[in-house]
Amino acid sequence: MSSDLDTDLPVMPEPEEPPGHLLPAVTPERVLAVLALLVPIVAMLWVGSYDKLGPEVGGVPFFYWYQLLWVPASAVFTVAAYLLINRDEKARRAARAGKAGEVR
Repeated sequence: MSSDLDTDLPVMPEPEEPPGHLLPAVTPERVLAVLALLVPIVAMLWVGSYDKLGPEVGGVPFFYWYQLLWVPASAVFTVAAYLLINRDEKARRAARAGKAGEVR
């Protein structure tokens, strides 16, 4: 039983390079951005590290001033993550533009 169905189907050409060949999903910038976002979260969820009264700063127990200290620290880590992601996106756009320039 021989079938000619295989010859009737159109053949899709193989792409020369896989999509995103020059653009890996995981880059050092993205890993550092995730770590920068995780640092404040882990610090605040690890309650045992700051569950104490001393030392006091200006009469405010450690428990409170430690948490308040993380408000600006979290902003700094968030800005760092933002800058890292922007840097990665610019590199991706440049790689796409360079790749598009090579095709034309």
